[in-house]
Amino acid sequence: MTDDTLRPVTDERPRYMISVAAELVSMHPQTLRIYEQKGLVRPKRTGGNTRLYSDRDVERLRLIQRLTTEVGLNLAGVEQVLALEDELQRMRRRLDRMEIEMREAIEQVHRQYRRDIVLYQPAQPPVRRDR
Repeated sequence: MTDDTLRPVTDERPRYMISVAAELVSMHPQTLRIYEQKGLVRPKRTGGNTRLYSDRDVERLRLIQRLTTEVGLNLAGVEQVLALEDELQRMRRRLDRMEIEMREAIEQVHRQYRRDIVLYQPAQPPVRRDR
């Protein structure tokens, strides 16, 4: 089992209004609006057009914050890093699916072998009874 299989699954259900999400990441709500305008984060919308952020969105906002404050990237650099992160996630999901398919194919081959294998037992010479 790899570390990737132990990664927690981040919840994508929209649940936080912009004010709550901004407070969770210690940002101003206007900053979140700017990030949305630039396509760095994509909160869901209610029927009344209210932004709702998921745990995954909040995690992404924290990553943006680290990249801008700790690493010193500008938003164009952040956009490139996030694009690479997204591609990496897509590739991991694809690799996971391919691994599952490969394991299923191998198991199918093993099941077929088990059906086809017959134990070989050499014929025993007949027992002679000379009396």
